Amino acid sequence: MRRLLTLAATAVALALPGTAYAVPVSPVPMPSATFDGPVRTAVYWGHVIYVAGDFSSATVNGIKFSRGRLAALDARNGALLSWKPTANALVTSIAVDATGVYIAGDFTSVNGVKRDSLAKLDPGTGALRTTFSHTISGAAKAIATGHGRVYLGGSLTRVDGYTRNRVAAFDALTGALDQSWAPVADDSVLAILPTADSVFLGGRFGSVNGASSTQKLAAVTPDSGRVLTSFASKVFAMIHDLALAGGVLYAGIDGSGGRAMAIDAATGDAKWTITTDGDVQAIAVLEDVVYLGGHFDNVCKSTNVGNKGVCLDGSTRRIKLAAVDLNGALLPWTANGNGSVGVHTLIADDAHGQLSAGGEFSVINGVEQRRFALFNLPL
Repeated sequence: MRRLLTLAATAVALALPGTAYAVPVSPVPMPSATFDGPVRTAVYWGHVIYVAGDFSSATVNGIKFSRGRLAALDARNGALLSWKPTANALVTSIAVDATGVYIAGDFTSVNGVKRDSLAKLDPGTGALRTTFSHTISGAAKAIATGHGRVYLGGSLTRVDGYTRNRVAAFDALTGALDQSWAPVADDSVLAILPTADSVFLGGRFGSVNGASSTQKLAAVTPDSGRVLTSFASKVFAMIHDLALAGGVLYAGIDGSGGRAMAIDAATGDAKWTITTDGDVQAIAVLEDVVYLGGHFDNVCKSTNVGNKGVCLDGSTRRIKLAAVDLNGALLPWTANGNGSVGVHTLIADDAHGQLSAGGEFSVINGVEQRRFALFNLPL
């Protein structure tokens, strides 16, 4: 671990062999650019954090800078960078690889050029790439890179005239639609997570390729989209977000109230469940801590909830953000946000020991922090 532990923490670690001591990020955000509208998505690439959503400006030290739903920050100091492409409507998801920055959303043009819900940008200049110009029917909600492909999910029905059932894939270099990867989900796909040997899909669907035990969560092959039947979903409410660490899949879920689940990535078996009184819309893992974000105000003491997710067996106050250890135990970390919608995205970056949060909050722990916050691990 990069940070020094206190003597007490060290004693705990020594007393419990094999048990990691969970030290969360500081609950006080570092200074950074903030935004005048919702931040829906973010991604790290080196020292850069690319952010996107439905904002029109970023603010630094009280000065506003025009940013049309897309911006970039320096992860080392939170400074706003000069990268400033523009989209004409909401950007819902962003991904990056060595060749460019990919965006998906409700837009019809980027940098003034026609682009239907999907585009690729230069990571340094923000210039629009000539590839990834497609005609898409249905809403684009999630984008991810892996295996030389760009995976797109949402409520898609057709791409360039070809039938697609909520998901599609494209060649990362040429932008060409992948004709061999076309899984069939029967409802929206809201989260896509490529791994070394599979692609996890999460969302509202009841099944993928008609296979059993693929409700809300499924694992498919990265090259053909065939369902991996060794993984069986135990999730029964819509999935908003997915993260993977140490062979464990973490899911942010809605339902009656909300849920966060730790799931064996090989089998689909549930390891633990956290219940909240509102949706868990975002989830991320940094070292030994799992972070939850959403529009909840409390973490319930049991899975027993009532109307509108009210915790019936007691609760612990955690407003829009919470942290648990790898065993699902709630940590004392409080970085309380505000608003009804709360947190849309959480992204962890091991290299910087950092967690970034985006959403519709305007305050963290009573201090103004509009729509974006950077949290660092203690030194």
